[in-house]
Amino acid sequence: MRELARRALDAARSKGAGYADVRIARFLRQSINTREQRVMNISNSESFGVGVRALVDGTWGFAAVSRVEPEGVDKAAARAVAIAKANRVAQARPVVLAKVAAYKDAWQTPVVKDPFKIPVERKVDLLLAINREALKVKGAAFCNSSMFFVKEEKLFASTEGSEIEQEIIRVLPSFTVTAVDKAAGKFRTRSSLAEPTGTGYEYIERWPWMEEAGKAAEQAVAKLTAKSVSPGKYDLILAPSNLWLTIHESVGHPTELDRALGYEANYAGTSFLTTEKLGKLRFGSPIVNFVADRTQPEALATCGYDDDGVPTGEWDLVKDGVFVDYQTTREQAGWIGRDLSYGCAYADSWSSVPFQRMPNVSLRRGKEKLTLEELIADTKQGIFIEGNSSYSIDQQRYNFQFSGELFWEIQDGKVAGMLEDVAYQAITTDFWNACDRICSEGYALGGSFFDGKGEPGQSNAVSHGCAPARFRQINVLNTARTV
Repeated sequence: MRELARRALDAARSKGAGYADVRIARFLRQSINTREQRVMNISNSESFGVGVRALVDGTWGFAAVSRVEPEGVDKAAARAVAIAKANRVAQARPVVLAKVAAYKDAWQTPVVKDPFKIPVERKVDLLLAINREALKVKGAAFCNSSMFFVKEEKLFASTEGSEIEQEIIRVLPSFTVTAVDKAAGKFRTRSSLAEPTGTGYEYIERWPWMEEAGKAAEQAVAKLTAKSVSPGKYDLILAPSNLWLTIHESVGHPTELDRALGYEANYAGTSFLTTEKLGKLRFGSPIVNFVADRTQPEALATCGYDDDGVPTGEWDLVKDGVFVDYQTTREQAGWIGRDLSYGCAYADSWSSVPFQRMPNVSLRRGKEKLTLEELIADTKQGIFIEGNSSYSIDQQRYNFQFSGELFWEIQDGKVAGMLEDVAYQAITTDFWNACDRICSEGYALGGSFFDGKGEPGQSNAVSHGCAPARFRQINVLNTARTV
């Protein structure tokens, strides 16, 4: 593979590229889906190929082939250079890449058990056992469960001398139990609170599936008779299983530099965090600190190097409530006068063009010693929300609405019972400025396995960590009521 990569780089240079890089990559995917005591689908796929980027007179060209052989890489390199030369007529400004050292290195996701080496029968047995356990609960009518695994094996090489091998593994387990009230003609669901992670099969083995399956079924049944929320202003306590998605949409996406500058507008638009706000905007209360990090253990976007060959790291996006930085690639760094990239380039296939994708974006723990139980006890009238479901956000990532899986009424510092039909609505900056306490305990990762961006669209996997946090006087809607 290294010889083929070097051949591709030599071919690109010989055709006129001032810079070129190549990614030889194999993507393995396995999906297992069950319902009740039936296996609905088992799918295994493999994709293998070569992608070449070439920079000619400040303009990109890209080409990819599935023939991982000398003739194939020669063709990809020649096409990439030819496309770069053709693209020069549309050049708005020349591409200038931030400096990066040459690296010869190897990195892999730290795993104890490679999920692709675990027999499929063992996985199926676990999924069917989850379904059986959930369906033991009276009123639970259906249960489906699944596992999805991805392995990326990549070799990156550039004309600057880098040769980097990486093996990245991610796992996505899930189940959903449905309770039905035939007399009332309604149903309710409760999904697993297990989150996708950048780790091995050991994550699946340590999660308490049987315990959660029974509890989830009981909660799905309880939702059938839960009290409908009265709309109004409430103090909200959001669990990590709910808050991660709010972080993703209201913090992760608007701090993408291409969105902020208007170069990217797919999948819910651009960003209200334009460059004149950098270092000035009061994004949240002084206790709110967001960190971008591609090195966080077990997180989905964690890797050793990005697809520009830049080593990954950690940096602040919001510090003490103030918006201080963006996510960047080598090409983007110079757009805001930076000398170095933060390592945010990623392509979801050897046949896809690398571009800026979200790193893990997380809310730092609170500095005061505080547990969830203590935070609930400190809340007079509020709602505790777990899990996530529907959401919406505007084209500037500014006005949003989020719901959840489970809603618990808080009265005088105690959980008073279950609620239904809850959604919370706010302006991004108002919401984060309303954050008055963040727990020091209970930190957990949530995440998206399929974060969409671009045209043609690509999927990125990304995690968001946080501890339970409280937000004062947030507008709560009743989703079952119509105007």
